[in-house]
Amino acid sequence: FYAPWCGHCQNLKPAYEKAAKGLDGLAQVAAVNCDDDSNKAFCGSMGVQGFPTLKIVKPSKKPGKPTVEDYQGGRTAKDIVDAVKQAIPNNVKRISDKGLNAWLDSNNDTAKAILFSDKGTTGALIKVVATDYLGRINFAQIRNKETTAVQTFGITTYPSLVVLPGGTEAPVLFEGSFSKSAMKEFLDQYASSTKSESAQKPKKEQKPLAAKDEPSSASAEAEETAASASASSAFSSASSSHASEEATAAPGAATTETVEDASQPTESPDPNVVPEDIPKPAPMPDVAPPIPALIERMLLEKRCLGPKTTTCILALLPSATDEEQLTLPEEANTALASLAEIAEKHAERGGKLFPFFSVPAKNEGQGVLRDALRLDKEVELIAVNARRGWYRRFEATDGFGKNAVESWVDAIRLGEGAKASLPEGLVVEEQETEEKSKAEDHDEL
Repeated sequence: FYAPWCGHCQNLKPAYEKAAKGLDGLAQVAAVNCDDDSNKAFCGSMGVQGFPTLKIVKPSKKPGKPTVEDYQGGRTAKDIVDAVKQAIPNNVKRISDKGLNAWLDSNNDTAKAILFSDKGTTGALIKVVATDYLGRINFAQIRNKETTAVQTFGITTYPSLVVLPGGTEAPVLFEGSFSKSAMKEFLDQYASSTKSESAQKPKKEQKPLAAKDEPSSASAEAEETAASASASSAFSSASSSHASEEATAAPGAATTETVEDASQPTESPDPNVVPEDIPKPAPMPDVAPPIPALIERMLLEKRCLGPKTTTCILALLPSATDEEQLTLPEEANTALASLAEIAEKHAERGGKLFPFFSVPAKNEGQGVLRDALRLDKEVELIAVNARRGWYRRFEATDGFGKNAVESWVDAIRLGEGAKASLPEGLVVEEQETEEKSKAEDHDEL
């Protein structure tokens, strides 16, 4: 998610396009211009508060409800590629000699596919393919050291892909190249909701595997459940920024191995071109530009909690309670919309107004503020003046509608209403702020 005027977005563009080429065949890579009126509603629904913002979207078990994760890795092409590969769902069962019979005897309402590999990890390509055929073909991976399984299916080279169509049909060996398109053409012949449907499909002539001794059925040992889990993302803090806010970057995590060499890249999609098969969002009425977000604690302290900083209006936002939740709570969106409209109104009039900022839950400084000021509501609006040592809390008796919020802002602007003193230690000394800023200079995007 980007804006044309965003300098950090322009700096990221070469690495992002290179990542798109590296992920060809593994993931779809897109760019959304959030300055385009037709995209603003979508950007808002995805929780975009600064630019550039990168999110990884992956399928979940609930149709039509994908899981959305904030990308919090480094800003190199390798970092992005590695993170996306690790995020690919793993629907490939790791099978040993002991568990082979149990797996072959279970879930026989679909065809099955076995990847024989000399690697100890499940590669990105086979995970993508298994996810594409989820519910239509069951996938397993067997390592070359599992001699009984290897001999049973007559495997001599690695990787090798074998499909078990089901019924009385013999196992079939895939003899094409290990690219997604070639594998898909082969697997499409056997993918179906039932074995009977699979049997009715015309198939290209394939080479059946030579008959081998059947695996021993005497083994009654429990099936080994060594399902390979993707390594946890060892990413550092996120690096998204809004307007002139500086971003920081951290190294990404290492990638898993794939079963194919890097395929010939394709051009990264033009972010301004919408595919014909994707309906274009309906044009939205004029929407006020979103208020800037203070993603990092250092920025919060520099802008609003330094000894020389003047009045700031801060919207303290909640974190998502569900990993599949794509939007902020309605209360938070209402508060943000009200502040955005008020800020735009004063900007159009040429009037001077103190700055408005949103502070997401991932900003550690938000927790410090909440604890120090004893703020216990999910969404909080506060005015802070560190130089004069006071703060004022918005009491949302009638919600966060524009009229209520604007009346509160006007009262602060005119010096009306009671203010409370900031607790000692909350205002950061100037020297401390400068040291933090210098420490993070090398992390700028």
